[in-house]
Amino acid sequence: MEKFKVTFYPDNKTIEVEKGKTILSAAISAGVYINSSCGGEGVCGRCKVILKKGTVLSQPTGRLSLEERRHNIYLACLATIQSDLEVEIPEESRLIFEKLSPEELGLRLKGLYAEVEEVESSMSILENVFIHSPLATKLYLELPPPDLNDKISDLERLYREIRKRHQIPIMQTGLANIRRLGEVLRSSNWKVTVTLGKRNGTVEVVLIEPGNTSKRNYGFAFDIGTTTIYGQLIDLNTKRILSTKVTYNKQAVFGPDVITRIIYAQEEDGLEKLHHAVVDVMNEMIQECIREHSIDLNDVSCVLCAGNTTMIHLLLKIDPSYIRREPYVPTANFVPTIRAAEAGIKINPRGLLSCIPGVSSYVGGDTVAGVLSCGIEREKDLSLLIDIGTNGEVVLGNRDFLISCAASAGPAFEGSGVSCGMRASSGAIQKVKVNPLNYEVKFSTIGDTKPKGICGSGYIDIIAEMLKAKIIDKAGKIILKDHFRIRDSDYGKEFVIAFGNSTLSGQDIIINESDIENIKRAKAAIFAGVSILIRHMGFDFEDIKKIFIAGGFGNYLDIENAKLIGLLPDLENTRYIFVGNSSLAGARQVLLSYEAMKKAGELASKITYFELSVEPSYMEEYMAALFFPHTDSLRFPNIKI
Repeated sequence: MEKFKVTFYPDNKTIEVEKGKTILSAAISAGVYINSSCGGEGVCGRCKVILKKGTVLSQPTGRLSLEERRHNIYLACLATIQSDLEVEIPEESRLIFEKLSPEELGLRLKGLYAEVEEVESSMSILENVFIHSPLATKLYLELPPPDLNDKISDLERLYREIRKRHQIPIMQTGLANIRRLGEVLRSSNWKVTVTLGKRNGTVEVVLIEPGNTSKRNYGFAFDIGTTTIYGQLIDLNTKRILSTKVTYNKQAVFGPDVITRIIYAQEEDGLEKLHHAVVDVMNEMIQECIREHSIDLNDVSCVLCAGNTTMIHLLLKIDPSYIRREPYVPTANFVPTIRAAEAGIKINPRGLLSCIPGVSSYVGGDTVAGVLSCGIEREKDLSLLIDIGTNGEVVLGNRDFLISCAASAGPAFEGSGVSCGMRASSGAIQKVKVNPLNYEVKFSTIGDTKPKGICGSGYIDIIAEMLKAKIIDKAGKIILKDHFRIRDSDYGKEFVIAFGNSTLSGQDIIINESDIENIKRAKAAIFAGVSILIRHMGFDFEDIKKIFIAGGFGNYLDIENAKLIGLLPDLENTRYIFVGNSSLAGARQVLLSYEAMKKAGELASKITYFELSVEPSYMEEYMAALFFPHTDSLRFPNIKI
């Protein structure tokens, strides 16, 4: 097969690829990340590149204007390589992973990643509920040496000394440890530190070290999200959080949601690439943390991960294809604790990796971790947990029962599938006000920089403000006429939020009727899922005493505007509780407590999964919610528009 060289600017990276590969595919192989929120289907139009030199073949697309085509602008996902190329990636097409803005989540920058302040909502974690018993514990031992009156084997001697400190009926160790045990014991004068790992109902002697290293015992908790990855370095002895970092999940280049990534995993080397995309990021975060705190990597003894079912499959390089095939069964919900090295995670070579169990294909360990950290299973009153994201996971219950569902909201609230959408990072419009008299628009951006696009909370504000100003009707159609902010487009009428002379790219930032429709569908999916779940259990909205809003989405979410567009139920604001990253909080609890680990397993078994796709009334409920706020005004008695 003929091969050609492709050089990407401004990265100055060159790679050799086979003829016929797309520019997007070549960029992925070169480690150059181009924004492609549709997974290479040519739909989103975000992977625009400038061909400086060479020849490509490209499929026709309405996502490029005639003027753009004249200036050698192509969609990277549709342009196939026919010769050596030189390609420039403009700023608006670049997918930046190195760091998130400090304003995004109340963060301060340090190194390559954003570092979270060590202050979290008290509601996001119940710190002292569970007994402190980390996934890996270090124990310093001074063993009596053998003599003619005490001739038991070295391994039995070690076990005997451990059992003097802890009641452990079942204990095991690996052959590698046994082979070197005799030498380690004698060279250390019988003074050693053992690392004990909780592993699948037993205790394993993970590591045997000479001398006393018991003060140096660290672990990592990770929340592997579809969009972002959080990691925390934790002192397992003191429970102290030493560092928290967050960056984008590099899998985003293969698709914005779990379905597009599952599809990509079926391509040649697709699963391998998706696996490395997440593991490489985790390893970079681990290295950054231990370097900052001058920690020996060998003293990191375990990693605990929470994530949705697809993310955990990709982390462990397990084929996720059956998740999206009827009857939608994952390979595993409960994955046994393994060596971290088996998944490519670089800590102590014998260190452990454990993942919080999931419930089903679309309600994963991140949701279980959220329930755990919010303490819903301890509540007497009826509570609701909503994670507003691509899947829109919902859990309803209390100490008597727990039931969950996943509403396929799509990635609109994550900034994908909408014209000027972007993730909640620097330059994203996140707060908006529209003057109902002259339609003047005022907005604020994350980082107080020039606007680059609009994030999820910004879209909610915009639609709510357009409703209040009578710019759109309740169906989402633009009804304002003869105003300089209103114009026609290929995607219906559009309203200009910011003109090009004030934006970072120099292009207008707009919202069109197609964007409004996408947001309307996303909010309808979530509200319908919540409604069906509550009705299925024989309750009304008024019966819910607490509504936990999880995830970074809530950082800038205006509750009143969210109710006004029909995303959230029309209830008192006092019932809503923002819990931050409840998945990470739950992962930390499980890392620090074997009791919490067992509780997470119990929750995963206890939570009933309700499949919305086979519920006859779901589509009816969904269609009824395709209105602002709803076709049934009695559902939103306090909303007047």
